[in-house]
Amino acid sequence: MSTTPDSAVRSYVDTHREDFLAALEDWLRIPSVSADPAYAADVRRSAGWLADALRATGFPTVEVWQTPGHPAVFAEWPSGDPGAPTVLVYGHHDVQPAQRADGWHTDPFEPVRRDGRLYARGAADDKGQVFFHTLGVRAHLAATGRSAPAVNLKLVIEGEEESGSPHFPDLVRAHADRLACDAVVVSDTGMWAADTPTVCTGMRGLTDCQIDLYGPDQDIHSGSFGGAVPNPATEAARLAASLHDDDRRVAIPGFYDGVIELSDHERALFAELPFDEAAWLRTAHSHAASGERGYTTLERIWARPTAEVNGIGGGYQGPGGKTIVPSAAQLKLSFRMVAGQDPEKVQQAVRDWVARSVPAGIGHEITFWGATRPCLTPLDHPALQSTVRAMSRAFGRTVRFTREGGSGPAADLQDVLGAPVLFLGISVPSDGWHAPNEKVELDLLAKGVETAAYLWEDLGLNWTHAADEGNR
Repeated sequence: MSTTPDSAVRSYVDTHREDFLAALEDWLRIPSVSADPAYAADVRRSAGWLADALRATGFPTVEVWQTPGHPAVFAEWPSGDPGAPTVLVYGHHDVQPAQRADGWHTDPFEPVRRDGRLYARGAADDKGQVFFHTLGVRAHLAATGRSAPAVNLKLVIEGEEESGSPHFPDLVRAHADRLACDAVVVSDTGMWAADTPTVCTGMRGLTDCQIDLYGPDQDIHSGSFGGAVPNPATEAARLAASLHDDDRRVAIPGFYDGVIELSDHERALFAELPFDEAAWLRTAHSHAASGERGYTTLERIWARPTAEVNGIGGGYQGPGGKTIVPSAAQLKLSFRMVAGQDPEKVQQAVRDWVARSVPAGIGHEITFWGATRPCLTPLDHPALQSTVRAMSRAFGRTVRFTREGGSGPAADLQDVLGAPVLFLGISVPSDGWHAPNEKVELDLLAKGVETAAYLWEDLGLNWTHAADEGNR
């Protein structure tokens, strides 16, 4: 599987650790907040800083790609080996807003090391996890004696992930030829715990909408007209109530079409994780677990599609009473999708369900706000197995499997490029993404460097054989 002693990689990482951290701290000082136009120049500065760092790392091709919003950075380092696989690393260089007044103990854009941790906005999400690839590839070269990576290595680091990646799908489509690859490595994720390294194998998709319901042309007297004309607020409540059946399954006809069911093997792997439901409920600020009957909590949030009422309203909301039949009501819904579901088909199923459900006299409009596709990599995929081996070497532990309940731009890469997505992240839940006092564990950051170094070697050694077996 490997020809390089682990000690060679670790020695290189230890020798260069301080310079690596000092450079990362320099990058973290740039407040690249993509959601606030006041920081647009800083996001551009962040892209330029990263481009310079990648050139210094040794990437022969580094480009800053402009978008109608904030810039992305692309880099490429060909292997030179015939038949070497091509791997694309995805991450982002923009960060969430942060101010000292939010509850930070120190300036969020002045990195501080304390108790084996590095505190700063972006330390874990996502600058730290992007930057470990720079030392990782250098460690790989030094340990193997190579002048170029064992894979054709590409990076695309976007600048708008924290503001919804509005231009990223178009950017991927426009540069699909430059981004073409055999596998995508996403380093914008985490693992279960510091002592439980995990690899994520899938992420749910998302589509959400607002349903506007219209009744009388204006609010009318409930005594004179109530009970004799349709009430849009009542119909909004009926729609919400009929969204699920008694088993908490989504009751929209056609919603589950194409869903890839969990295998018994994967359910068993989920069950191996040290999941404390009581602690999870405290994190969720909830008093009870609930959901689709027949599935555990982890299975529900990782591998089952869902429908949620995000908001419902209509009619009078002020103090006291106002006896009316309101003229309008609204319902906001979101749908998380799993592998096998098509967002456009789900949207059409919702439209058909609403059209069948609303009575005569109630008009309606449905507005969808786009969609993110789900993604899933099979457990036996050779590139995933390389990732597991690399992480196991770095951590010296058995690597478990998870999925993500949320959604992200990784599926855009999978959809456009037709390549499997692998998740390589070392962040842990206590890192506080999007929260005050975000941090990264320095020892785990070093493990991320090691994992990347081992991964390029493992893929270079084992991918071609896997492809010859028909698995590529």
